Amino acid sequence: MCTRSVTTALSRTPGVYSVNVNLVSETADVLYNPKKISIEKIGEKINAIGFEYMGLHDDNSTNNELLEKKHKDSLNKKLYRIIIGFFFSALLMYLMFSDIDLGPHMSYILLAITIIPLIYVTYPIFKSGFNALKLHNLNMDVMYSLGIGVSFIVSVLSTFHLLGTSHFMLYDTSIMLGSFLMLGKYLEDRAKSKTSDAINSLVKLKSTTAIVEKIVDGKLVQQEQNINDVLKGNVVVVKPGEKIPLDGVLIEGKSYVDESLVTGESKPVLKQKDSQVIGGSINKDGTFKFKVTNTGDKTVLSQIINMVQEAQNSNPPIQKLADKVITYFIPTILVIAIIAFLIWYFVLGSPFLFSLSIFISIVVVACPCSLGLAIPTALTVGVGQAAKYGILIKDGQTIEVSDKINSVLLDKTGTITEGKPTLSNMINYSSKTDEEIIRILRSIEQYSQHPLSSALFNNEDKSNFELYDVEDFENISGMGVVGKINDIEYFIGNRKLLNEYDITIDGHVISDLENQESDMKTSIMLASNEKVLALVSVEDAIKENSIKAIDQLHKMNIETSMISGDNKNTSEIVARKVGIANVISEALPQEKLDYVKKLQKENRIVAFIGDGINDAPSLTKADVGIAIGTGTDVAIESGDMILINGDLTSAVAGLQLSKKVMGRVKLNLFWAFIYNIILIPIAGGVLIPWNIIFRPEYSAFAMALSSVTVITLSLLLKRYTPEILKEK
Repeated sequence: MCTRSVTTALSRTPGVYSVNVNLVSETADVLYNPKKISIEKIGEKINAIGFEYMGLHDDNSTNNELLEKKHKDSLNKKLYRIIIGFFFSALLMYLMFSDIDLGPHMSYILLAITIIPLIYVTYPIFKSGFNALKLHNLNMDVMYSLGIGVSFIVSVLSTFHLLGTSHFMLYDTSIMLGSFLMLGKYLEDRAKSKTSDAINSLVKLKSTTAIVEKIVDGKLVQQEQNINDVLKGNVVVVKPGEKIPLDGVLIEGKSYVDESLVTGESKPVLKQKDSQVIGGSINKDGTFKFKVTNTGDKTVLSQIINMVQEAQNSNPPIQKLADKVITYFIPTILVIAIIAFLIWYFVLGSPFLFSLSIFISIVVVACPCSLGLAIPTALTVGVGQAAKYGILIKDGQTIEVSDKINSVLLDKTGTITEGKPTLSNMINYSSKTDEEIIRILRSIEQYSQHPLSSALFNNEDKSNFELYDVEDFENISGMGVVGKINDIEYFIGNRKLLNEYDITIDGHVISDLENQESDMKTSIMLASNEKVLALVSVEDAIKENSIKAIDQLHKMNIETSMISGDNKNTSEIVARKVGIANVISEALPQEKLDYVKKLQKENRIVAFIGDGINDAPSLTKADVGIAIGTGTDVAIESGDMILINGDLTSAVAGLQLSKKVMGRVKLNLFWAFIYNIILIPIAGGVLIPWNIIFRPEYSAFAMALSSVTVITLSLLLKRYTPEILKEK
């Protein structure tokens, strides 16, 4: 309801195609045609309906500093109105209820004292209410304007003896109502700004300048440049204690780098030649140079900021319930207020002023904004907290579904294990030298994206090795690769690949293969001319925190299964070591996808944890796809939740945080509903038989507290640390 005026006004504007307004961040995502309307015109439209256009919001730290200054100025204006309002309402109360005798003209003096402060204090409320009516909307400012306006008009009519007596006045009430309502808006704005602290912290990590090394007049010099002028390929120098301005690859020097604010990695990471560095990280001790690989919105930090903002602006399915209630809320409250007035005045015979105060109290106390804030405030804080731990959540629906997860499927390589296999040993069955075998393997595997291929290159850059030319390369998913060298066709892969091409695997090869697998090694075979030339084994260590993460999932009553394309022996050994009982091995990507579907047909809510390339179909199909990132790869399209640091404990932390956020959403909604259910009848006078009267001023104060309470409950999420991270 609080955002409908902006949405309605902009949606009706020619050239505007879609509008998504976020109540918490006070931003609007507008899709428009610049040939039909300019951004300045859109800003004017926003101003015209009673809101303040603050400028374009992006992840540019300088621009956001200007927006932050405007926001502070706006808060200060509200504060001035509050101070003026309470001062004059207190003065009016003193004059109206003290023994001071101002003679027969007292009511006119009170009117004179009231009119200018009332206009100053309530102008934003009346302006917003009037503009909402122009758009045929009923928002809370319409209700507040009605309450304030009625109390003031009745007082004026009484002053001029057109209604009741000259003592039939609510001047103090009208200003106090406005003051309390402005106080509510002030407290709400201050609290809402704190929900976005996480995104603001990320924005502040962005550098505005960089020291670039370049040749000037034949000399190598270092110059400070605006970050927007730094180009991909430029060499940047970073000294101890400085912030790394952009993404790049280190080319000279070495140092430990603190990436905790970007990726959530708690320990400083050693960076040396060929290491990737991330913009926003802090250089700890050494001086180094790096070549820029990403600038502008292509940097890891910019992508993280963009993803967090998109998630905070999204709505989970539960929001539809709140929106539906809010749609009918204000008309219902207006009807209730009118009925209450009629009952008290005509049925119960109460004085007109008393019956009117009941009407005003109901109109003012009702608060749909607490309902409107219940979900987005918790979501905003939750997504921000997740980002602090190196967890990127793509949208609100992910949080809602993650709360219900009861089955987790985990890939092995790169998820439970490091994903950095090392060459363990090789058994050569051919007349070729070991060096020749390795060269053939490397030449063909250079085109493969599978983690095993990196083991053949000792996890170094493939361009550093002397390789053969390869023709007719083919990647056969879940089996291996095929390629030709000097017109000889070679097959590299598992048993399924060799069986597919009718290549015989001799008994002694199978025996060697099983021995390697029993040692938790993954083996691939090189074959040609229908016989196996060599058996190559690689080792992939289990991640340090995998056992703890899986144990925590079991404590959460979540069923775990490991599904891997690796051989049965190795898969079962790894699963047994980390505490997983259910193992599916030698699974092709399609078989992984089918297993996800099978669990879903059994009414399981499934999370799949794997990498964003080989496991993309399963990640997409799962109820929640949790993609293992690498620190530099955060734009994984198939993941609903992305773990920047690749730590499995982050996946568990993401699920635990989601449960906490949804618990807070439910608490917020409960508070918002219970507040209205209890206070609307009280404002309607149900406690009057016990001599308890809920005056309009009390209603305004209660309304102010309701929204602030919801926001405060959401802000308490900042103090929450997922259970698994407490153990670190």
